[in-house]
Amino acid sequence: MSMEKVTVSEKIATGVAHSKLILVGEHAVVHGQPAIAIPFPLIRAETFVERVVGNIYIDSSLYQGPIDLAPKSLVGIVNTIKHTLKLLKIPYKDLLIRIQSSIPPGKGLGSSASVAIAIVKALFSYFNEQYTDEQLLYLANISETFAHGAPSGIDPLTITSPSPIWYKKDEPIDYIHPKGEFYFVVADSGEMADTKTAVNTVTSLLKTAPQKVTGKIERIGDITYEARGALEKASKHLLGTLLNEAQKNLEAIGVSNSRLNKLIHFVREEGALGAKLTGGGNGGCIIALAQNELHSLQLTEKLKQFGAQAVWPFVLRNENNN
Repeated sequence: MSMEKVTVSEKIATGVAHSKLILVGEHAVVHGQPAIAIPFPLIRAETFVERVVGNIYIDSSLYQGPIDLAPKSLVGIVNTIKHTLKLLKIPYKDLLIRIQSSIPPGKGLGSSASVAIAIVKALFSYFNEQYTDEQLLYLANISETFAHGAPSGIDPLTITSPSPIWYKKDEPIDYIHPKGEFYFVVADSGEMADTKTAVNTVTSLLKTAPQKVTGKIERIGDITYEARGALEKASKHLLGTLLNEAQKNLEAIGVSNSRLNKLIHFVREEGALGAKLTGGGNGGCIIALAQNELHSLQLTEKLKQFGAQAVWPFVLRNENNN
């Protein structure tokens, strides 16, 4: 590409950020209930920053060219770059920002937050500056606001965490230390999730049917408290039951769809202890709790055969005990 020909410096800085999953609590978390989120290191975003002469250029799978001509879908990322350079007091020029990501966008896996965090890390590294956790979260949330409208803030917090987190808006972050091992499978439905629309749908329903929707949201909150107890007591069967009930309530507030429901029904029929959507819903991914490691691998293969676009088996455990 022509961008590569104008590179004038051998210095390259790198920033990396992994993905995230919401185990339980999505949507209810926007309305004051807790949520449990899990770092998901199997997929990640990586950014490389080097010097070029002239404009700032972006090189990604979605767009290659001058930053000022970037498409609307990258407005959040562009604004994060602008605010980061302003914070660093760096002129808005002479940079090539390459973005590589194995996180499918629009699937509820924190793609926009991961890319933003990787960019911020790379820019700070390039200019030999140290960032604080507060700066990293602030700059990532600029991108999240454009991506999701009124984000809870849970994505950047989880992506920058080594452990599962307990998140409740306007309260200090708490970390969860699971007991035992929980084998999960995440499957991509192949359909794009639309978090912003789903959040707006729930907000609208709260106005038109407040008693019904408020009850569902409060129940999701109760389920989240119970799910934390199940994680901390190694109660995988209880956790599976709770995931199933959470899905029932998410369906009731209108954030699931037929494709997600089919995948969830399929894994339950194949012996999953529980399954639900994860993330914004109306597309995106599901998360299923398998019986054990072998079962998680079997579910993975069966989901691929069933037509899931991508499938990732992973285990959640307290890493401090390993």
